[in-house]
Amino acid sequence: MMQEMSKKILIVEDDAMTRRIFLDGLQAEGFETIDAENGSIGIQKAQENLPDLVICDIMMPDMDGFSVLAALRQDPVTSIVPFIFLTGSDTKASLRKGMELGADDYITKPCTVNQLLKAITTRLEKQAKLMQYWYAACYEKLSQPAVDGGSSQSPTSIFPSVPQLKEVFEYIEANFDRGITLCDVAEAVGYSSAYLTNRVAKITGETVNGWIVKRRMAAARSLLQETDQTIEQIASALGYQNACHFSRQFRQHHGTPPQSWRKEYQLSRRQKIEV
Repeated sequence: MMQEMSKKILIVEDDAMTRRIFLDGLQAEGFETIDAENGSIGIQKAQENLPDLVICDIMMPDMDGFSVLAALRQDPVTSIVPFIFLTGSDTKASLRKGMELGADDYITKPCTVNQLLKAITTRLEKQAKLMQYWYAACYEKLSQPAVDGGSSQSPTSIFPSVPQLKEVFEYIEANFDRGITLCDVAEAVGYSSAYLTNRVAKITGETVNGWIVKRRMAAARSLLQETDQTIEQIASALGYQNACHFSRQFRQHHGTPPQSWRKEYQLSRRQKIEV
């Protein structure tokens, strides 16, 4: 069950022996682990480390698991992190309360490390599928030609509808043609570059610079389709310092230079009109 890429798991459990058993078991399977002995520390570590998944006991002395989950779900940074409860009670009222707060799963104690691993794997697989869905949806939008007469500056949004990243995508949309970088986006939304990179990658599977380039490529296709601007003019309009950089990046994303892509598009369009 060794992971191809190390996933970060946060365990919030006040019982030191139980916490140690789970930590050792997860580390043996290749997971990166973080632990917290109470709810308040668990919230702090979740916000600082952005784990891929949180496992949290419900009954703890300073703050119960329900309060921990509520706090994480209210914070945009941690709101979509998968959350699994450890509980000594599986009453309907307890289950209902947890699900209403946004819990992803329950594990009843006592439990084995294997049971814990199975629950973690299931949640991480579902999270990965969700990210793939977002990425595929965005790629499909990027691949669609612009509607005739549409503006190259405002095509159908290529960005996924993710409230936690609304500010990020809005800034990219408003400034992609100005040669912006990761540092510009991070400064605009008030995060460090490293933190923002980690946050965007966890939610979308793509980097900030990747989204900037994708937005530029969408605009480039529109300009190639709808205008007779030269490659140099298009590169300048999209914030590139030179046409060579633009052409190289376009070819990396489309498998063909922009001049050839435009000719293929024009030929295809003529053929459709003749038919």
